[in-house]
Amino acid sequence: GNMVEWCLPQDIDLEGVEFKSMASGSHKIQSDFIYFRKGLCFGLACFANMPVESELERGARMKSVGILSPSYTLLYRYMHFLENQVRHQLEMPGHYSHLEAFYDDKKGVLPDSKGTPTSQQPVHWLPSIHRYMYPEMKITHPAGCMSQFIKFFGEQILVLWKFALLRKRILIFSPPPVGVVCYRVYCCCCLANVSLPGLGGAVPESKPFFYVNVADIEMLETEVSYVACTTEKIFEEKRDLYDVYVDNQNVKTHHEHLQPLLKINNADKEKYRRLNDQRQMLMYSQEVGEDCSSCEEDLFILFFMEQNNRIFQTLMEVSASQDKTLTADHARGMGLDPQGDRSFLMDLLEVYGIDVMLVIDNPCCT
Repeated sequence: GNMVEWCLPQDIDLEGVEFKSMASGSHKIQSDFIYFRKGLCFGLACFANMPVESELERGARMKSVGILSPSYTLLYRYMHFLENQVRHQLEMPGHYSHLEAFYDDKKGVLPDSKGTPTSQQPVHWLPSIHRYMYPEMKITHPAGCMSQFIKFFGEQILVLWKFALLRKRILIFSPPPVGVVCYRVYCCCCLANVSLPGLGGAVPESKPFFYVNVADIEMLETEVSYVACTTEKIFEEKRDLYDVYVDNQNVKTHHEHLQPLLKINNADKEKYRRLNDQRQMLMYSQEVGEDCSSCEEDLFILFFMEQNNRIFQTLMEVSASQDKTLTADHARGMGLDPQGDRSFLMDLLEVYGIDVMLVIDNPCCT
């Protein structure tokens, strides 16, 4: 099994981190990076695999070098350092002076082992996720992270968007390498950004757990909302741990009442067309001008934030009105399909505790 070879500070609780920082199945690949969550902290580890002529090591030496931080958005800055260090550890095992110097330079006050922050409040995610991920988001991930997400899922991102907004437990399966799949977890969380004040105080956080494995099962059993990825196929059988299972581009749910949300409707197609139109216009402006390359990331996050704000602004206005009646016209105004998105709207009202009466049963209203 995996083992923690060295760490600083030495008294920190790292139980299970040896499995979080090295994805199951990594022995088949040469290198990878992995984001994970450990208590109130987030981790980034870089993995590398080097063939060696040693029977004791079974012909391969595999190591991960990682860091933990209360803030996820800062981790990307140290990716290059971690990549260099894991290579250094493979070639010169047991030499930790660079890591010691790095720790002495960067160390801050982490939450203690009981999970109580000693100087900083824990990072809260949705519904105010954008405060932590935006505007720093465009330098948090490589250029094209969002673009690849859209190309990979296509219209299915609208299905993921609804599940993210409903705070469902979303589990993404993929064989290694897992780094790019951690980005999909991140992008999935970005779909649910809302910047309206006073919304969803009682709504569960949607937490990006990034990589999880069988050692995390007990923890996942207690979560009501999360987005995570795994390389372990066994999770598919453990249906009580997730609401939505994503295998490659295939998004599925075993909950009967959520099945209607898997269907792409006309309003979804229209949203996807608008998103692509905006991307095309952006690409054209980049060709003819000197636009910054990361604007596509901004476009993506703002597209969904504005869409979500429009929905919740309308719902809050209707709930504050005298008759509290939500009509087909309201649904269309929110960019939703009055019939196709009916079950989505009903779930949304329930999850966010919005007091509104839905009256779009009659097909003549469509």
